[in-house]
Amino acid sequence: MPLIAPSSYQPPARLWNGHLQTIIPSLFRKVTVSYDRERIETPDDDFLDMDWAFSVNSQQAAAGSESTQSATGVSSRQPANCLVILSHGLEGNSTSQYLAGMVRHLTQHGFDCLAWHYRSCSGELNRQQRFYHIGETGDLHFIIQYALSKGYQTICLMGFSAGGNVTLKYLGEQGATIHPAIRKAVVFSVPVDLMGSARRLEQWDSLVYNYRFNRTLKRKVLQKAAVMPGVFSTDVISKVRTIREFDNLFTAPQNGFRDVTDYYTRSSSLQFIPNIAIPTLIVNAKNDPFLSPECFPEELARELPAVWMEFPEQGGHCGFPSLANGINGTYWSEERAVKFLTETNTIQP
Repeated sequence: MPLIAPSSYQPPARLWNGHLQTIIPSLFRKVTVSYDRERIETPDDDFLDMDWAFSVNSQQAAAGSESTQSATGVSSRQPANCLVILSHGLEGNSTSQYLAGMVRHLTQHGFDCLAWHYRSCSGELNRQQRFYHIGETGDLHFIIQYALSKGYQTICLMGFSAGGNVTLKYLGEQGATIHPAIRKAVVFSVPVDLMGSARRLEQWDSLVYNYRFNRTLKRKVLQKAAVMPGVFSTDVISKVRTIREFDNLFTAPQNGFRDVTDYYTRSSSLQFIPNIAIPTLIVNAKNDPFLSPECFPEELARELPAVWMEFPEQGGHCGFPSLANGINGTYWSEERAVKFLTETNTIQP
């Protein structure tokens, strides 16, 4: 499909660069979503925490009937026509503002939402030694199978940043064999080339993001080490200064990769995109301080039958604040996602 250009996105005048478009929504946007938390056990004796949010119509129908609570605490109600499964970014969760804002907008437009958490991202450390990594798609597949068991006939996938990489990799791995209930996908701010993005985050103007992620990742390892003595080399981890160093010394060896190059090479979603068989929209802002030039494969976009790519000049990382709706209102990315998910033929911006 053709590259979608030019994009319709225009930022507020006071947010004139990618850093402001990234940081201001993250720090000052306040969207609160009422979730129903559910925990499911995994085959490897661990757990995944999921947060459900139901469409306005579904909530009204449940309120008008004698809806009961299941053993998990999730309301027994008639599923909406479509469920959107959302995958958050690195060290994010269901309350991250880019995700909460999207859930609010989706439920207002008739979608049920399932925001699932990577291991140790829901507020509680997982039981097993393993954490998560952004090339691991088994947990997403497990979540999808669980959603199908709930009776949903139509499922769409959505991912942000690292969650976008997981989503695209999963879609490419499944290819034409993907479950027919999975109809569309939308991803934003995706580091489809992980090595390029790691190097971008090491540039002087993006080191603040590198520091923030590095700090939270190391904290989790140290917390896990306290309950699993002798399992992790905390002396090595404490000296890490960048995400790439962390992935080389911890993520890669913990997950069976030779080193960080092997991890990034095998986990980058760019190589899987040509195999995607369902309508998929990739939106990456060209001023995103997380993304390298490899994350804007314009020539590839023109060759693919099922994948559309839109590369606005502005937007930042998981930003895209609205020109008209204010910092707490509906963002362009949310409107764009609903437009794509509800259109049947074309997806002109």
